[in-house]
Amino acid sequence: MKEVFLGEVIRQRRLELGLTQEELCEGICEPMTISRFENGRQTPSRNRIKALLQRLGLPDDRFFGLLSTKEVQISNLENEIISCHVRFERAAPNEKNKIREDTFAKHKQLESLIDKDDTLSRQLILRSKYLLGTENGPYSLDAGLSMLLDAMHLTSPKFDLDQISRGLYTENEIKLINNMANCYIRAGRHYDAIDILKPLFRYLQTNLKNIPPNRAQIPMVAFNYARELEIVKRYNDAIEIAEYARKICIDYGVYTSLSGILMILAECYYHLKDHEKSIELYRQSYYLFKIIEDERNLAIIKTEAKKFLGLELD
Repeated sequence: MKEVFLGEVIRQRRLELGLTQEELCEGICEPMTISRFENGRQTPSRNRIKALLQRLGLPDDRFFGLLSTKEVQISNLENEIISCHVRFERAAPNEKNKIREDTFAKHKQLESLIDKDDTLSRQLILRSKYLLGTENGPYSLDAGLSMLLDAMHLTSPKFDLDQISRGLYTENEIKLINNMANCYIRAGRHYDAIDILKPLFRYLQTNLKNIPPNRAQIPMVAFNYARELEIVKRYNDAIEIAEYARKICIDYGVYTSLSGILMILAECYYHLKDHEKSIELYRQSYYLFKIIEDERNLAIIKTEAKKFLGLELD
């Protein structure tokens, strides 16, 4: 396997995109750090290297570097926090407070390890607080958007929600923008959500061609985008986006979003009067939800299939 100096890879890609060192590193590190990295005189932390690669649309899993004990601890804690988000999302209402408190404790552990200028870890913590919401449920539209924009501006100070296509984003920033769309979805403002998801989806398709689509968050964003298109009765457009995401899930063996994507397709074909296709997709979606033991969505899909098509799923 050919080994390439990572600083040179970053320099070449930066020049291809017409970026200055200042533009690339904004919110991540100092321009001097980039200059020294490109010249082989300094190596930034692993998290910063990954963020720079993500912003450049390059794979972040193909470089080797030694990690300090502190970096290992930070990485482990961040992974534990992300796992807590998954548990929280799937938990029963009476279990959520315990998971929230456990996650807050991990926030404090992480804050005790990171430096004051570690915007990447601080961004992760702020997004985590948004995802956990309050004891009474999710944040309101205004409070949630404010929190997410504060997190976004830690690493992209000039970010403008109305100019999404003009930016270059890390993986966590992509998740933040998707969460902003979710704020509008929760408030029932579906056209506003589409105005966010459409340019974000196009950005992922255009700017992250060097990254496997599943790692570029395309299934996650496509699921939300297709769902919103369905809600505003743009069924054919929703099918196009959902089919694109379905193929990615199957081609790359990533099934996290697949059951939900199949459910969207089933609903769209029902509304387009293709009941045979709809029944097939409802069954596929149902059994995937059953495999992953998603009881909440199992109940939803059983009720919906019975109501729409008289279909008994079991």
